[in-house]
Amino acid sequence: MTVTRLIARPLLASMFVVGGINAFRNADAIAPRAAKVTDKIVPPVQRAGVPLPSDAATLVRANAAVHLLAAAGLATGRAPRVSAVVLAATLAPTTVAGHPYWEESDAGAKGNQKVHFFKNLSILGGLLLAAVDTDGKPGLAWRARRAAKDAKREAKHVTATAKREAKLAKAQLT
Repeated sequence: MTVTRLIARPLLASMFVVGGINAFRNADAIAPRAAKVTDKIVPPVQRAGVPLPSDAATLVRANAAVHLLAAAGLATGRAPRVSAVVLAATLAPTTVAGHPYWEESDAGAKGNQKVHFFKNLSILGGLLLAAVDTDGKPGLAWRARRAAKDAKREAKHVTATAKREAKLAKAQLT
């Protein structure tokens, strides 16, 4: 792992650690804001057969746990790509619930919420970059293309060898 990744991953994860701890401690206070989003998301997910609690405070705590676990994975470099995807997926509803600047009427509060909303979008961009970072190793798509190319070359070689062997066999029979 490069020094940049060694520093950048924990820095990116730090917001989720702090936010996760805060959400655990203040789940009941955060729940009313979260309910605006969870009330829209939970019923369709439950209808799809996913057992999900409908209590907003419980969902806030679950989201906090996911943030803490995925942040630990990102910060330590253990499954950093999966951790980044998980954090990105949970950041979207968290941002909409936590920073709805479009609902604010006070100019100061609106500006503050807008800054936090776009800060979260910036972090989402960082998470997306972390999700596709292969740490200098070939990615799955490259490896798949390479395997297909190698298989095609091997097939050509086997075909040519089979034709040559068939000609030799025919020559020996006549």
